[in-house]
Amino acid sequence: MTNQKLKEQLRKQFCISSFRPGQEEIIKDIMHGNDVLGILPTGSGKSLCYQLPASLFEGVTIVVSPLISLMEDQVKQLKATGFKDVVALNSFMTLPEKKSVYRQLNQFKLIYLSPELLQQHELIKQLKHVKIDLFVIDEAHCISQWGHEFRPDYLRLGKVLGELNNPTVLALSATATKEVQQDIISSLNRYEMIGHIYPMDRENITFTVQKVNDDREKQDVMVKIFKRYRVPTLIYFSSRRKTEEMAAFLSESLPSQRVAFYHGAMDQLDRITIQQQFMNDQLDIICCTSAFGMGINKQNIRLILHYHFPMQIESFLQEVGRAGRDGKSSISLLLYSPGDEAIPNSIIENELPPKENLNNLFSKLYRSYFHYQQLPSTEQLLETLQLNEIQWRFLNYQMEKHGMIKGNQLIYHKEDWQQTIEKIGCLVETRTVSKERKLYEMISSIHEENCLRETLYNSFQDDYKTPLYMCCSNCGFSFENWEPEQTRTDDQKDFSWDTKLKKILFIGDHDDETA
Repeated sequence: MTNQKLKEQLRKQFCISSFRPGQEEIIKDIMHGNDVLGILPTGSGKSLCYQLPASLFEGVTIVVSPLISLMEDQVKQLKATGFKDVVALNSFMTLPEKKSVYRQLNQFKLIYLSPELLQQHELIKQLKHVKIDLFVIDEAHCISQWGHEFRPDYLRLGKVLGELNNPTVLALSATATKEVQQDIISSLNRYEMIGHIYPMDRENITFTVQKVNDDREKQDVMVKIFKRYRVPTLIYFSSRRKTEEMAAFLSESLPSQRVAFYHGAMDQLDRITIQQQFMNDQLDIICCTSAFGMGINKQNIRLILHYHFPMQIESFLQEVGRAGRDGKSSISLLLYSPGDEAIPNSIIENELPPKENLNNLFSKLYRSYFHYQQLPSTEQLLETLQLNEIQWRFLNYQMEKHGMIKGNQLIYHKEDWQQTIEKIGCLVETRTVSKERKLYEMISSIHEENCLRETLYNSFQDDYKTPLYMCCSNCGFSFENWEPEQTRTDDQKDFSWDTKLKKILFIGDHDDETA
């Protein structure tokens, strides 16, 4: 595939005049059948790296994506460009709709689906009859994220690839340390992967940390900022309850701002509605957990505020990277008060089953269910074993991996069980130590007295770009000097019928992940 043909397709299919850094190099390797690990900064157009090849391949491109809303957005944007042979398989589909898609899989160029869906025998059976040219794993760092965000089926993708005759693989992420990159490669068993690793720092984002005494002061800081600025904002919390409380508080304190909350326990349709309202500038502030933001293609998010800090720098930078995709000045503000460490410490403590309890736990599992034909429901297991769902997901995956569970039935061999319990204990200890180390790095960055930008990026790259605007709070940033473009208030907008019609029918520029 010549450079000229790639650029012609770029203009013809996507109406884009030139590639961004990393895109062309990744696409060329894919077109030559090479497996690729692509680490590109948030907002750099990772999606084009597979969408353009998909438009040129004869066969199908499979894209594994973690979020339904992300899939739906990408399908909508592609169809708007005239790329019609695309579909997203998800749980919103009715059984007849799903069967209809299954019957015509080979008529699509691009198929989005979740890692969980790829565990269904019927889908794998249908995909075996399709020529798959490219298998894409979006947000590939999920393979290495063990904890409250653990998705076991990401770890099973290596096996899926074998069942699908080992197509070319593209694994994409925005933030991945060398350790996480190796996790991705080894999990997929693709040791010949070509790495295209690009600096992840965003020179238009200013980092700032503000220390306060307690939650009341955090609230005072937020109200003061939002009275001065009306800009698209995400506020991240570690507590679902707190997202709801703060959304109510801000709505009452700031009647001119449009505020909503978002977390993983909400109904799926409600979550999608909130996301779409934010994308369409119908909301100003989202109080959310980490469940919100992955794959968000909103260009003008100006402020990412952390009410609680995440457990690792990777997560922090992923969330911050959702700001300023249009290249304009944007701010990351982290509010810290003494005792904030308690939440992440508690999360780490409860993510994995305690190593010292493993023998008792497996004895109880054997006594309760070995003579059953099938294991009971997850709810009953959690009650019997006194585990939370995250801990059981971890154990269930390990037991399946080591042959202790097959077809949802316990398989008992005394020596094998004892050896596996010891392996799981070592893994629990290793993962806990790793989580604690990452948390320590995150906390240290908050208390850093030197340049925040340098501290945050030094785990990922040797250097960082010169900031386009202000660097960080340790280098002299003050909100007094920040003058972003404000979101227009309702009375400034034209709500005539013809404007509304144009808004409904017009498809605006999407300088986002598809670019």
